[in-house]
Parts: sequence; C-alpha cells; structure tokens
Amino acid sequence: MRHPVLLRRRMWASIGLVIGVGLPLQAVAQSSAATPARVVPADFAEFQQEISPLVLAARPAESKHWRQIEPALHQLALAHADRLAMLPADARVATLARLADYIDARRAASARIPVLAADRNVIGLLDPARGLDPQEVTAIAAAYGARSAVFKQDPATGESIADVADAFLAAVRAAAPAPNGTTIVVLGHGLPTEIQSYSIRFERLADTLLAAAGVAPAGVTEPASGDTAGAPVDLGRLVLVCDDCFSADFLVNLLDRLEAECRRRGRPLASLPVCVAGTNHGRYGRADVGAKFVPHFWKDVIELFYVRQPHPEAVSLAGFFDAVDGMMYGYGRAPVFAGGRITGWRLVEPDLVQDPVVFVPLTEADVAELRRILGLPADAPVARWLDVG
Repeated sequence: MRHPVLLRRRMWASIGLVIGVGLPLQAVAQSSAATPARVVPADFAEFQQEISPLVLAARPAESKHWRQIEPALHQLALAHADRLAMLPADARVATLARLADYIDARRAASARIPVLAADRNVIGLLDPARGLDPQEVTAIAAAYGARSAVFKQDPATGESIADVADAFLAAVRAAAPAPNGTTIVVLGHGLPTEIQSYSIRFERLADTLLAAAGVAPAGVTEPASGDTAGAPVDLGRLVLVCDDCFSADFLVNLLDRLEAECRRRGRPLASLPVCVAGTNHGRYGRADVGAKFVPHFWKDVIELFYVRQPHPEAVSLAGFFDAVDGMMYGYGRAPVFAGGRITGWRLVEPDLVQDPVVFVPLTEADVAELRRILGLPADAPVARWLDVG
C-alpha cells in the first residue's frame, strides 16, 4: 500500500476499467492475417474502443455488468491472442462473445464460495507500520463466527519481521487443509513478486501452500508411499484476499507457481485457491492516512459486511462481485447523471482507481470447455485459474 503523495503520479487510464457507459459501435475490420498484438491490443483503452463494441454488438450486455467483465475478457483474450489471430474476423468476434459467456458462467458457478462464514479460519497479516489494528480482521471474523489469528510485528515484543513472517506461514500451513476452509487476509505494502511488508516472495507462499497439501519442499524427494504421496493437490477450500499494491500481479505469480510446481512434480491438481485482489493488474493500492492507515478495499469490506446492519449470515464471492465492486468503482470516478439516474462515469483521478479482481480455480471440465471455445487441441496448455473480473 502506497500513499499517493509519496508516489510519482502515473496515468493508468490505458490499463484501467470502463470510464463510461455508452461506447460507440466502431466496427474495426480485422484481417485473419493480423498480428496478435493488433487483434488484441495490450492497451485496455484501445480494446475498449476497437474490440468491445464488436463483442457487444454480437452479445449485448447491461452496462454495469459489462464493465465488470470487460477487463477479464481483455486479459483472457491477451492470454490467447495467438489463437485469436488465426481466426477470420467474424469467427474472432463470435469466439470473444463465447469467452464472455464463459467468464459469466464461471462467475455464477463460484458466486456462493464462502469468504467469511461460521467455523471458517481467518488468518490476517498486517503491515507493521502505523494504523492497522488486528481488530480490523478479528472483529469482522467474529461477527461471522469464524476463528481468527492475526500477525503483525510489534517492536515492543522484540519480534523481527522475519519472526512474524515465519509465524504467519506456519499458521497458513497448519490451517490451509481445514475442512471448513481458511481465508487469508493480507493488508500492507506489496510488489508483483512479494508481500513487501514481510519480504515474503510468491514462491515461498506457494511452497507453504503446497506443503499444507502434502507436497514435499523443493529439492526433497517425496516418499514412495504414504497418505499424501501422489494424491491430488486440493487447495480449493482456501481463499486469499490481498489488499496491497500490485496484488493482482502477485496473485497471478502465486497461482502460476502453484500450477507449475504441481506439474513439475507430477502431482495431479484438484483445485487452486480462490484469490481476491484489492487492486487490478498493474495498479497501486490506496489508503486513507490519518490517525489510522485504512486501505480503501478492506475499508469498504468492513463497511459493507460489518458496519452496516443487519449483515448477512455469511459473505461469499457474490458480495465481492456486486457490493464491493460497486463501492470501489467510485474511487477516482464521478457519476454522470441524466434524468435523475446514473448514465455513466467520468474519470477524475486515475491514481485512485483500483478496481478489484477475483481469480477462481478451473476444473478439468472447465479447461476442456475453454479449449473447445478456442478450438485448441485437447492437450493444449491452459491455465487452471481464471480472472473473472
């Protein structure tokens, strides 16, 4: 998490989400011989202008819902740009429309996955700097009947950053296999490759999660027999929530590492964890800095699911898809009114835009469906996770 005043101002509009509702239908002809970069612009604003209108013409969508899944469609299209470049223009648009349907189906299938619920474990890791209080995690966990443990360096105890990191990872390893599920909440500073506050690289966290699933550490030969030897790796009851800078990038690195290590060790992968990023791809996290250091994303989670009463019996991913996303969309944007209703949004402060993102695990059946949509061979490599907006 970085304070805006301490950072060089950067314009992220080219990476950001929808800033208006009424997109003009500009049909841009695409040659079947087009390069992947031209077929799927890396610049999100170009994707919005050139590609989205074609997809919307083939697959109309309500404006609010479209701006929720449009960035996810862009990311999925980028991942398969080579394949899309091989298709004629009409087939390419039809495929993108089917990919949008696929994202929607995965959102619907994962909407009921619990994040805060009775008997669930909640493990917090808080930045050691000022303001963040363990009650920001323990109070909301208790409100839903969850068990919580929070880790935060307190210099008065003599604990070092390394001590707290070790204790946090030990708790994660112990709780990750719990049958009632575990939610991990990280609040603080982040980089694409690490939880910066405690110098925990994505490889180390991945190895901890794999160890919790019975996978031996790197360099250690796994036993030829035993309860976990050769068993599928199942991290599907685990939810990671990261509210720090570049959290989407960190979680992508983590998910890729988990999948790569399972493949390298010849272990079947039953499920990756669910991951919730408070900041979208390539974005800084923001916080209100005063008597307390309050990250915007987690502040909104507390407001929606703890402060406001009555709160639901449990918080599932549906709450993040809808309520949290809606509240977070107002950062850096101002509503445009017409006839007494919001008809669009105007970008006023790009630095404040975070636009959270959720990554859900894919089953083998999900992956097979994605291959069919793209016309890929049955053994073509496809990630076992999906950005669903």
